[in-house]
Amino acid sequence: MNIQKAAVVGAGVMGASIAAHISNAGIPVYLLDIVPKAAGNRNIIAETAIQKLLKAEPAPFMHKNNARLVTPGNIEDHLHWLADVDWVIEAVIEDLQIKKSLYQKLEGICRKDCLISSNTSTLPLKLLVQDMPENFKQRFMITHFFNPPRYMRLLELISGPQSRPELVSAIRSFADIHLGKNCVDCKDTPGFIGNRIGIYWLQCGLLEAIDLGLTVEQADAVMSAPFGIPKTGIFGLLDLVGLDLIPHILDSMRSALPPQDAFHQINRLPELVRKMIADGYTGRKGKGGFYRLNEINGKRVKESINLQTGEYSRSERPGPEAVKAIKKAGLEAFLSSADTSAIYAWRVLSKTLAYTAGLVPEISDDIIAIDASLRDGYNWKYGPFELLDQLGVGWFVDKLQAENRDVPPLLAEKRPLYKVSSGKLAFIDLSGAYHPVQRAEGLLLLSDIKLQGPAVLENPSASLWDIGDGVACLEFHSKMNTLDMDSMTLIRQSIAKVSSEFSALVIHNEGENFSAGANLGLLIQAIHSSDWPAVEQLVIQGQQTYKALKYAPFPVVGAPSGLALGGGCEILLHSDAIQAHAELYMGLVEVGVGLIPAWGGCKEYLRRWLELTKRPRGPMPPVVKAFETISLAKVSKSAAEAKELLFLADSDGITMNKNRLLADAKAKALSLSENYAAPEQPCVYPMPGKTAGILLSMGIKAFRLLGKATAYDVEVSEKLAYVLSGGDSDITSPLTEDDMLALEREAFMSLVKQSGTLARLEHMLETGKPLRN
Repeated sequence: MNIQKAAVVGAGVMGASIAAHISNAGIPVYLLDIVPKAAGNRNIIAETAIQKLLKAEPAPFMHKNNARLVTPGNIEDHLHWLADVDWVIEAVIEDLQIKKSLYQKLEGICRKDCLISSNTSTLPLKLLVQDMPENFKQRFMITHFFNPPRYMRLLELISGPQSRPELVSAIRSFADIHLGKNCVDCKDTPGFIGNRIGIYWLQCGLLEAIDLGLTVEQADAVMSAPFGIPKTGIFGLLDLVGLDLIPHILDSMRSALPPQDAFHQINRLPELVRKMIADGYTGRKGKGGFYRLNEINGKRVKESINLQTGEYSRSERPGPEAVKAIKKAGLEAFLSSADTSAIYAWRVLSKTLAYTAGLVPEISDDIIAIDASLRDGYNWKYGPFELLDQLGVGWFVDKLQAENRDVPPLLAEKRPLYKVSSGKLAFIDLSGAYHPVQRAEGLLLLSDIKLQGPAVLENPSASLWDIGDGVACLEFHSKMNTLDMDSMTLIRQSIAKVSSEFSALVIHNEGENFSAGANLGLLIQAIHSSDWPAVEQLVIQGQQTYKALKYAPFPVVGAPSGLALGGGCEILLHSDAIQAHAELYMGLVEVGVGLIPAWGGCKEYLRRWLELTKRPRGPMPPVVKAFETISLAKVSKSAAEAKELLFLADSDGITMNKNRLLADAKAKALSLSENYAAPEQPCVYPMPGKTAGILLSMGIKAFRLLGKATAYDVEVSEKLAYVLSGGDSDITSPLTEDDMLALEREAFMSLVKQSGTLARLEHMLETGKPLRN
């Protein structure tokens, strides 16, 4: 069964966002909702939902054109449309009778091989199909998306005893490959996996912070980065979810969970939260929540609530030094200390991890599904059992026993929950036996490769791995995968190694970001000491290394995900091909720190525009297009947008599921390796020269007069214009690649000595934001 057309019934925030993400897969989707009373436009709810999606941030659509694939309608007039769809997702309000009434209508309209699913997170499947015809039970399941659907990778699948395996398998395959989801099979239990644990964790975090007298900032600082949890922590996440949902969730858990469940011990709503909800402080969608933005003397100020008094004051979060201190001390030492924050962290984590361990096999037969649910549903870096292994199961159990607390059977033997056996990752079950982790077909992870043996080459910033079939993988692994001299050394060594021992190279890593660009800290050090030869050498090394990669005697395929900025973008522009994860944020952003791309980024990006326009229109339009993108530091908001900006070519591939990226890139590399020939040298640039420079300069000054550019923006942009127009050359004297590199180097070295550039560099390093000086 192939999913070629879908429908979502229910155009609320979740339903509409699910429809948007299905359109991201290139699939047409109907979006239906009720007809409001006295409505002139009977499709107003669905149409309004689509318009909101187009304005929302973060964007639900990977490209605004995807909205054309979403057809709005209403249940009264257009339910018959669903006769030709392959998958119908019900996303109406959490009311059993309303849902079942809809199902009865769908039963008579949808094809017999159309799968119908619910996005419910609170109602069990057995109640949803109760008293429904046998054929309906066979093609029904729960597909629980997490919000926002485009970005949260978890999809919980709950099927019943009568569900047809081939339909369930079709949805799992489609969601995996086309929607980029990590599909986790869940048992039909309250909250399934992600929310059963996640809600317990949030409720523990809320109550313990109040009991211990912590501020919301203290609680969020400790219950985040130190344990691989997003910086929202407890209270930031509650604000995001919406405080008004908490009473409904607690009521649902109260009625659905068995009496002996430990959730009942923490199932209470603090009076403070009741008052906040009553006063409209329901989180980000209301007037604020535990945090709010207030205007004081014309400036927006972030404030937080006092958990004891309910009064707001300026938010003061502990600095990064506090988090660094925890990491330096080690998690065990920190959790054993008498500090109030440590006591808080231990109470929340110990309850959550013990509760989770006690839910095996009630909610899942294996720990892998549970870990995946918290990683991909709540953005934890480590799942609960991976975190237990980091803490040490024996240490954790001993601490529980010292406090006379029950130890879950899964942890009783104090054995590691994961171990490496014969080069493969294995997980433990309740009997104490270990089983190899099974990967889906067509999935290749660098983390698995690393278990099989040492790297082919490595240094502190990068490594080269053998990923089989004659393909090597170059991995960056510095902080934010920034690039430095060690990175360049490893790239050059890899070129030599791959030339003699492999047939192709993939550039990929499993970090949150492909690369944030050059290491600015090293650059600032050299500037402070006025070590200009060192700075110029860094530029030369980058240019020569990337050029050598471009002309290597084997195909190079970049496989980026997340941020690919500055030097990270430049190395991709020098690759033969790119296989990108759909969530790719790629751009040449050097102007934000007062510089221009100088590792060949200007020449390679300009080359793309020159090749696209294919004269006789001449080089001027490509120069203007390249200048516009680089001078405005444009960054793609998806791989689809990266194609529009020409950071990706039409022939470059896009992978929706990040876990499949390396396998897809390897396949592309192997395909290119057949009869591969390196690009011809030299590449010639017919540049307009001074004429283009004058025109661009006029545009820059006009922007300045309109207040759209700062004084230093003008200075940086003038240097960029000089490079992209070909310097002092003219159309009759084409430039070589080396000529273009020389122009980049000249402009870079001129800017790096300016105080305005130093100010921008230091501001970026301190705040992570560009300075407009």
